[in-house]
Amino acid sequence: MNTKPTDHPTSGLSDRGDGNYQRRKSSVVRIGRLLMGGDNPIRVQSMTTTNTNDTQACVEQTQRIVEAGGELVRLTTQGLREAENLKNISSELRAQGVDVPLAADVHFNPNVADVAALYAEKVRINPGNYVDPARTFRQLEYTDEQYAAELLKIEERFVPFLRICRQHHTAIRIGVNHGSLSDRIMSRYGDTPEGIVESCMEFLRICQREQFDNVVISIKASNTVVMVRSVRLLVAAMDAEDMHYPLHLGVTEAGEGEDGRIKSAVGIGALLTEGIGDTIRVSLSEEPEAEIPVARQLVESIEECARLRKQAEATIADDTVFLNIDEPRWELLQLKAAMAVGALFIDQKAHQLTICDSHFDQDRLVRLADDILQAARIKFVKTEYISCPGCGRTLYDLRTTIARIKAATAHLQGLKIGIMGCIVNGPGEMADADYGYVGAARGKISLYRRKECVEKNIPEELAVEKLLQLIEKDKDK
Repeated sequence: MNTKPTDHPTSGLSDRGDGNYQRRKSSVVRIGRLLMGGDNPIRVQSMTTTNTNDTQACVEQTQRIVEAGGELVRLTTQGLREAENLKNISSELRAQGVDVPLAADVHFNPNVADVAALYAEKVRINPGNYVDPARTFRQLEYTDEQYAAELLKIEERFVPFLRICRQHHTAIRIGVNHGSLSDRIMSRYGDTPEGIVESCMEFLRICQREQFDNVVISIKASNTVVMVRSVRLLVAAMDAEDMHYPLHLGVTEAGEGEDGRIKSAVGIGALLTEGIGDTIRVSLSEEPEAEIPVARQLVESIEECARLRKQAEATIADDTVFLNIDEPRWELLQLKAAMAVGALFIDQKAHQLTICDSHFDQDRLVRLADDILQAARIKFVKTEYISCPGCGRTLYDLRTTIARIKAATAHLQGLKIGIMGCIVNGPGEMADADYGYVGAARGKISLYRRKECVEKNIPEELAVEKLLQLIEKDKDK
């Protein structure tokens, strides 16, 4: 049962009075052997990029994630065949002594969720496409009666799924993605944090009415500002309705390398230092096991970064945050700096950043400050790549393609390019990108100018060049 907490921060450490880190209390959820929420440690997780029908590949990659320290592994289950094969993957892992909980990732087909619940310890569903049709960006009109009828359709389909989960002791994640809000939600709330939160709350209210408490929730976006503000708003909305489910945090489509790590640290770190978060995933366009050490470092740095944040907040002057930090390891300095000041820039407490650390030269620290400001959407000093981490749905060689696109476009200051393995969050997460490169079918790519698809089903071997031609054509206008 949910345990009512005593304190729920939604907008920063100053709300607590003393500025000391204190984690938001949530109910406890059991996911197989794993306990999440309450006083349990913040859990770290990742997601396989292998084909879920390939049992051996999934087992081997899951083992690598676990060996790196991952505590929960998610697999895409786009169809009934993939959902059924979770049984084989689980059996093989257990036979090898690996008892990590498995989570099934379901989009578009609630029947798949029903089957996945038989074999996975947790099933993620996306409110934006569980019953509502896939997002088309059409402006629809609903009367109150029509809107209520659509909510009833959700309840009629969702409740049987909850009964299956209850019978099999399966947890669920209600995972809202900014990029896949339904046209129905958009018609009433617009593309807003309020709409994102309501998309989640519709499903949580059903869970509450059905007294189904084995629920984790998440709100993700590639835009750190949208992600942080939406999660804060969700916490407030849950408090108002006496809900205290554990929260999963992530910045989706964060990218790769230093940029992906900094962007994740800004968004996830902003909330962690406010006491929000029970499990995290750092979504990088890299091998999934590479995500785990980054996630671990964020968790281990919470209290230190909470102190740094308070100190930096106290020294803001002339529209500048001054961050004094002592970290001799560059990779950790990037994470800690981004985590410590991310919320200050998301909340626009200032618009400039000065980092002081005696271990590194000033030019390098200035570049890091610029990267943090870009991750917090304060200013754009270089091309930004909104790229997904890949999964079993990915329809082309993601990492090679990212490298080719980056090599050809890195000089284009301030341009935003979305690189998506499939259509699940493609056009939506790229809504504020200038251009998008999206997997449309195996070996086929569709190109977007903002939300508009301008060319469909291009052969993969021609698509990067076509993207560059589109960018050059627009530059000449």
